[in-house]
Amino acid sequence: MTHQNPHQNPHENLHGAPHDDPRRNPRDVPFATPYPSLAGRTAVVTGAASGIGEAVAALLAASGARVALLARRADRLEAVAEKIRADGGEALAVVADVTDDASVTAAADRIREAYGTVDLVVNNAGVMLPNPVDAGRADEWQRMLDTNVTGVLRMIRAFTGDLVESAARGRAADLVNVSSIGAHITFPNYAVYGATKAAVTYLSQSLRTEFGPRDVRVTNVEPGLTETELATHLDNDELAGQLDGMLDAIGALSSAEIADVVAYATSRPRHVNLRQIVVLPTRQA
Repeated sequence: MTHQNPHQNPHENLHGAPHDDPRRNPRDVPFATPYPSLAGRTAVVTGAASGIGEAVAALLAASGARVALLARRADRLEAVAEKIRADGGEALAVVADVTDDASVTAAADRIREAYGTVDLVVNNAGVMLPNPVDAGRADEWQRMLDTNVTGVLRMIRAFTGDLVESAARGRAADLVNVSSIGAHITFPNYAVYGATKAAVTYLSQSLRTEFGPRDVRVTNVEPGLTETELATHLDNDELAGQLDGMLDAIGALSSAEIADVVAYATSRPRHVNLRQIVVLPTRQA
């Protein structure tokens, strides 16, 4: 993944290209406009220590929502929460592991004790561990299933009652699941990752039949190439090189741009559900 140089000319990307160059680094251009209609809402965001989760939490807080940030890295999580508070937002850092039942239950209890009923849940935590299936990496398969699928289900179980209660009181209630374009488009050596994201997309579709009649919206967001920490999880140098090549050739979305999509969808009138959103860099076919 590419990283912004703090001494770099803000009108150039890492290769010296101007902003109107389609290969520009998206991090050069902040993209986070607050949404006033989100003020007063109570949100939970998983994977909030970095990347899309951090950006979503920051934008929701800037829009006036109270935001509980969930992730495993305590120091990083608290640093994000402190920055949100310094910018005038309200944030609660809750160290939690979505792969652990007791951890999620304890986190939900702490959030309700501090903030009351939750009306917006963003399932963002995920891992991407590509390798050929014949490599037999059962450890990676299990980790992706536990985080990307069962972790999402644990969060839904923990907060379904909150969402239904919020909707019954006439408030907006949102479940947002961050899936991936990999749920639809196949990439060699990403079969298991793609399967976990396809499960999230199907789960979102099915849950609308259960939650929709109770006025709880379910939004499934499928980003394409996006600058996050996911690429740092790869332990296959060849695949890491291929991913870097795709980023150089196509460019990537910034986490802030995905956060803007989440905030936009959840800020609509409560009877409007943007159910399925695919977000790609323009050059990604």
